[in-house]
Amino acid sequence: MTDNFPFFKQHLKCFESAPVIQNTNTRTEIRNWKFRVQADIPPGETMCVIGDCEQLGSWKIDDALVLTQEKSNENIWSGIGTIPLTEVYYRFFSCILVEPDNLRHTSRKLIVRKWEADICPRKISASSETNMNENVESEIFGSYDGQMVLEKGWLTSETVVQFKLYNNPIHLWKKKLQNRKIHVKVTPVNLNRGGSVDLDNSQSESCQDEGLSIETMDLNDKTTNWPITEVAVLNEEERLFKTQGQFGHLYDENDYLIFQIQTLQPETTAYLMDFYVYGSKIAENDPPDHIGFSYILPSILKNSEGQAIVPITSVRQHPIGQISVYYLLVHPIKDYSCDMNVCFSKQWKASWSGLNVGHRGAGSSFKVETKHCAEVRENTIASLKAAAAGGADMVEFDVQLSKDLVPVIYHDFHVCISMKRKKSGCETEMLQLAVKELSYDQLQMLKVYHLKENEKEENRFACDDAEEHQPFPTLKQVLEVIDPHIGFNIELKWTMQLKDGTFELDNPFDVNIYLDKILKVVLEHSGSRIVVFHCFNPDICTMLRLKQNKYAVVFLTQGVTEKYPMYADPRCQTVPTGAHFAINSGLLGINIHAEEILRNNDWVAFVKNAGLILFSWGDDNNDAVNVKHQKKLGVNAIICDLIDRECHKEEGESVFLMEGSESEKKLLLKAAAQLSDQFSIKADPILHKEEKKDNGLAENNSTGILSDSSA
Repeated sequence: MTDNFPFFKQHLKCFESAPVIQNTNTRTEIRNWKFRVQADIPPGETMCVIGDCEQLGSWKIDDALVLTQEKSNENIWSGIGTIPLTEVYYRFFSCILVEPDNLRHTSRKLIVRKWEADICPRKISASSETNMNENVESEIFGSYDGQMVLEKGWLTSETVVQFKLYNNPIHLWKKKLQNRKIHVKVTPVNLNRGGSVDLDNSQSESCQDEGLSIETMDLNDKTTNWPITEVAVLNEEERLFKTQGQFGHLYDENDYLIFQIQTLQPETTAYLMDFYVYGSKIAENDPPDHIGFSYILPSILKNSEGQAIVPITSVRQHPIGQISVYYLLVHPIKDYSCDMNVCFSKQWKASWSGLNVGHRGAGSSFKVETKHCAEVRENTIASLKAAAAGGADMVEFDVQLSKDLVPVIYHDFHVCISMKRKKSGCETEMLQLAVKELSYDQLQMLKVYHLKENEKEENRFACDDAEEHQPFPTLKQVLEVIDPHIGFNIELKWTMQLKDGTFELDNPFDVNIYLDKILKVVLEHSGSRIVVFHCFNPDICTMLRLKQNKYAVVFLTQGVTEKYPMYADPRCQTVPTGAHFAINSGLLGINIHAEEILRNNDWVAFVKNAGLILFSWGDDNNDAVNVKHQKKLGVNAIICDLIDRECHKEEGESVFLMEGSESEKKLLLKAAAQLSDQFSIKADPILHKEEKKDNGLAENNSTGILSDSSA
């Protein structure tokens, strides 16, 4: 029916929820329907309902039906919609309505805050003509059939700007201000004259004389919550974003403080940073002293990510210090719109435990010792197929972009190409190039060597191998040819800054362009496959979560180890900070270096008690004893080499294939029983017995979609 509803063969409870495809040449009967929902949402937010029919927006956000608060109970939202007399599937979501400003956006925008993201949407039966004659009971936002999931929104039309403060970024030069606790507040300022707040000279001078920020004087229109400014600290108590206080948030020297702003006009939005200090003899309700401010102009934010160093100016316009902030700009995917059709970003079944994940397919093929190497070149179609045939539940592989922006499968940032010396026979030299400097056609035509092959002067794989053994297959090819029952754990390769200040790769692509190119391929060609993204770079994980709402994201963390150089970002350095970050960004889980788990088994319980899914990676997972131990501890998925030789599992098939086969069997049983009832034919008693046994799941939770292959 549609590839927008993946792997419903594994979800029998969703059997009956395929959207009705209307014949546009046939008049469809309609009915009035009252939607009523109870929702405890913050002031300034609005409830909406969206569904699979045109009258409810056809899952498109800006066309949803907006509900209104009932006067008798402000927690109840209701509205009347005209819907077709067919089965209708719908979800509720909360949003902020942003009215047109007649400048950059000329239509109303709905900024999604939270939405009902369970696989199975709500359902209105085709047999119910209307509910307008009834005393309609309110449904509960986020609670449906005991399984509803509330997820944070993603970027539809707005841009997210993050400012990150860590490693003591505030430097004040005045001695009396040093060693004082500083509160920081971030306020977006619209640079368009029509959207700015005009202050006359007397007001401005009054604010300066009193040492207060103009943002504390209640001069702005407070009737709307837009733009949204939130703050979080990566610790157990403050890791969830919340609205900042009147005087901002305290920055402690050991904190990782994140300000997050959502705006529709990033090109014309500046950011005012105010700094406050509380005096030692201040009364309980007295405001702090406003010691200064900084402006971060949009012209400073030249790239999608970077560092901005700006002066701190006193209220009397004297420079008193400087602040260094790391920034991140996240835009919606260009030329692609996600909708509320289906979501798998937090779907992880209890039976998906101890999964076997093939590292780079059948394993790394360029280790120091050849006996530990895979016999098939890593990150190739042949390697991925070998892992699948060997019983892998998922395969892990690496994606990056060629020079002409084609997503290709390859691990290292650099390759070597051979160059024949002039007048020297067959003697050659190796030239090391970044993958990003070669077009897709060049990558396919050139004889390329892995960096390890150059170091050891050993050519492990012939250039005339079959096509499936060639390096640099495209992401699209891999999605199309690998068995759809095999899950994909896709690592996005992106440069990291090391503790010594150097970068793994210089001058990569713009990160928004990079992610958009990869995400569009996955969203358009993933079909019925289970996909989990992961990356060592936490900002990439944040962006993956904000740009799309369909697939899960896992933070790949290195943690404490002497095997690899330490990364500069504190989010990468310890398991607790990595877990706080994952929760802060709304990720599915974290992927821990196996060395950490084997050194401290308690990390498994720590991560799971935080509500996160746990993967593990590393050379330690190539020991069958270590794998068995981690499975016993409850690790959800283990990435290891040579999975085609040492699968470490009793069953020889992917868990998703086995569950899919079982679901297909149940679907056939149910369909046969329904046909039997329809034509009054006595069905086989054994068939009836099995169908009846499954009815509780299939009928009481029948709100999913069948894929073409199982229809």
